[in-house]
Amino acid sequence: MLTRPRIIFHIDVNSAFLSWSAVKMVREGQPDIRLVPSVVSGDPSDRRSIVTAASIPAKKIGIKVATPVSMALRTCPQLVIVRGDWPWYKQCSEGFIAICRSYSPVLQQFSIDECFIDMTLRCSPDDAVQTATRLKDEIRDRLGFTVNVGVGSNKLLAKMASDFEKPDKVHTLWGSEVPAKMWPLPVRDLLWVGRKTEERLVANGIKTIGALARIGMGTLSQLVGGKFAQQLHENANGRDDSPVETEVAEAKSYSAERTFKEDLLDPKDIDRALFNVACIVAHRIRRDAFRASSVSIFIKYKDFSVVQKQRQVEQPTDVTAVILNEARHMLAEVWDGVTPLRQVGLGVSKLTHESAVQMSLFEDPKMEYYREWDRQYDERRARAEDARLLAYERKKTETP
Repeated sequence: MLTRPRIIFHIDVNSAFLSWSAVKMVREGQPDIRLVPSVVSGDPSDRRSIVTAASIPAKKIGIKVATPVSMALRTCPQLVIVRGDWPWYKQCSEGFIAICRSYSPVLQQFSIDECFIDMTLRCSPDDAVQTATRLKDEIRDRLGFTVNVGVGSNKLLAKMASDFEKPDKVHTLWGSEVPAKMWPLPVRDLLWVGRKTEERLVANGIKTIGALARIGMGTLSQLVGGKFAQQLHENANGRDDSPVETEVAEAKSYSAERTFKEDLLDPKDIDRALFNVACIVAHRIRRDAFRASSVSIFIKYKDFSVVQKQRQVEQPTDVTAVILNEARHMLAEVWDGVTPLRQVGLGVSKLTHESAVQMSLFEDPKMEYYREWDRQYDERRARAEDARLLAYERKKTETP
């Protein structure tokens, strides 16, 4: 029995927030800000806020996402700055997803402005580009903004393809095209390779995805840890067997707690415990590709009585600092600061795979630092897990 080759599309909105703001402004009779240097910012009147989206003309003169508005204005005094409009962005996202879903019900929303659809039973490799072009044009004509569509034999290759030349393009990256189209790219362009991993690889002479694909597993494991090395090796060679997931996994919540050997009273010790459990919980939801809309805490006193509190976050998040900040606010509300505690715990719920950027945090210049801290924490956890597994395997071989 012959197996049909997989055909996966990755659809990515071009400069989503800026494009969506532009669509609304054009409908109101204003100029199209996509044609001039322009940016979206949390508060256009505050020069301490940062750029959250930039037009192509703005990018061409060096204005990037996360650039402080004050610096962007020094680069381009005539820069057009508009305030983000989250309700409108959500409406645009829903319209974009609805059109994509009409092409295939097997859809996985990867973030507010991108999704995967499995087209294996909807088209053949020969007409995949034609179908992708029709989808791209329908979104442009009906909704007023453009997308890139990447076409590949798995999710990784489709995602990589959609990042090729923009905007309003369709690109393919089949397995047979990996050596020519993907291997010459900088190693940083490979999905899941963060800045710290890039620095470590480049420092050891691994500058392109092709070089990464050819490196020995032993060497790579020493650089990034065995578990991550296996993933990087597979991805650099264009291999990815993950399915397009149409449903949220069965997990409903994540939690962790810390029980103290002796009842604690010092706020610094309790905050340290809260920080530790926040790190654990946030790491787990990032590992499973979730974001949480609800954070809860509970504290247990010496007499085993328990106090709990829960609150919603503005947008789904997997950032440790955001989760910890919510927990700290709740702790201040439920703990009197003088009664010793025996246990502290933290949980998250209302999980989603949506990775929408948190509009309320756009003005926080530390957000990229927080995310980088999380990436490094996750790498350290992965290496620690590899070390424990290796120790266990060695113990087994040493046991008579």
